[in-house]
Amino acid sequence: MLVGQSPFAGRTAQLRLRAVLVLAAFALSLVGVQNALAAPNGAKMYRGLEEAGQLYDNQDWQDYVQEIGDRLLLAEYGPNHPPMVFCVVDDSIVNAYAMDGGYIFIHRGLIAHLRSEDELAGVIGHEIGHIVGNHLSRRNTPARVGQALGWIGAIFTGSAEVLELANMATAELVSGYGREHELEADAYGGQFAAKAGYNPHSMIEAIQVLKDNQLFQTDVRGANQSYHGLFSSHPRNDKRLHDAVQSSLHLMTEETVEPLRDFWAMLDGLVFGDQAAGGVLRDSTYYHSSFRFVVSFPERFAVRNTPAAVLAVDPAQPGTQISLQRNAAPSDNQTPAEYVEKTLKRTDVKDGSEFPIGSFPAYAGEIEVLDGKSAARMIGVIYKGNAVFLFKGDAGPGADPEQFKKDFLATMASFRAMNADDVKLANNQRIKIIEAAPGDTYAKLAARSSLTTLGEETLRLINGHHPNGEPRAGDRIKIVQ
Repeated sequence: MLVGQSPFAGRTAQLRLRAVLVLAAFALSLVGVQNALAAPNGAKMYRGLEEAGQLYDNQDWQDYVQEIGDRLLLAEYGPNHPPMVFCVVDDSIVNAYAMDGGYIFIHRGLIAHLRSEDELAGVIGHEIGHIVGNHLSRRNTPARVGQALGWIGAIFTGSAEVLELANMATAELVSGYGREHELEADAYGGQFAAKAGYNPHSMIEAIQVLKDNQLFQTDVRGANQSYHGLFSSHPRNDKRLHDAVQSSLHLMTEETVEPLRDFWAMLDGLVFGDQAAGGVLRDSTYYHSSFRFVVSFPERFAVRNTPAAVLAVDPAQPGTQISLQRNAAPSDNQTPAEYVEKTLKRTDVKDGSEFPIGSFPAYAGEIEVLDGKSAARMIGVIYKGNAVFLFKGDAGPGADPEQFKKDFLATMASFRAMNADDVKLANNQRIKIIEAAPGDTYAKLAARSSLTTLGEETLRLINGHHPNGEPRAGDRIKIVQ
């Protein structure tokens, strides 16, 4: 199993089934494989992802990973190979994992960091190795998949706080197989790759991609992440890993086997990162994938995302604005009305009432205006999971107070849980493949990129040049637009 953290994953709560890449042994029994394929947990996970819209919506990529997996199985077992399902998860986390029932999941975040079909085949072969090595049955898979499915459901129904779920998933779901199992899976992966015409050494290159990503997280982003799985099992230049891969070289085909597809052409247009993890605006609608909500402001308002709040201002009415900020839920079981009165200590609210917005409890009321500086003031709260979303509104002296109240309540009423279609709409960054020109540097390429933070470092990372490399003229280079 493989895992890392995408630069743009942020606190996004999408699958964190922590996995690892490392492997060693050859004997393989079809009986053992059939036993591994009998369990239904992988199918449950697949259906959960499918229903949540978390399978990457690109049939070419879904077909491609299935074709690579089938080629590996065909080379080992022949045309009567055991059936397995290979799919791409629409998630920016750098991750891949296998589940019983013969299901293997590759996150698009991992694919974005790879550089060849051989590397992708090495990753897939490694995950097949966990299945055929019967490693899955030695873990508490049913409990884990039940928790994971609950996590998926909560994310897409908005029924719980995503960060809390992510922490729970990290603690409960993410345990590696152990060094020996990883080495065994490496050996299987090398064997499958060699027999299928791929270079077994590409597995080591894929491992280096993940290790570089981990170093990026700790050294560049300052994330407090400890080594686990792949990383703890495989320090740089791990002799046992190299021995495991080296032992499969004699199995390589004598004739050159062409790749199934042009990997770099496939990469061109791949969705990259998760822009909405920290909040993103599309016209007058605000999307936040970490806290899984969407809210729309009046179309005539100018909306911007500030560090403290989302702020919408009516340019035609000076002093007229609506703001939204996220607060922690109170420690006691306060109703939304009690939260406004007791926690916010607002005793100047009139005509307040509680009401539901979808499945979320809400409250809104008008604030008494005593200073004459506003035509109207409004306050509202919405409870979602373990968070309170606080709306404040102020109508400038020349504004129509009744129209402003309608605008404020309509903004609150638009608040809803984020769904898979929203994620696709909000995240519009794509990988583009270019040929490096003389004088190109990652700093120059980053200046033309849509990446807003750590652009130079991120481009260097996804092109395999972390921490100090630069492109050479004529190289194919990934940029983000």
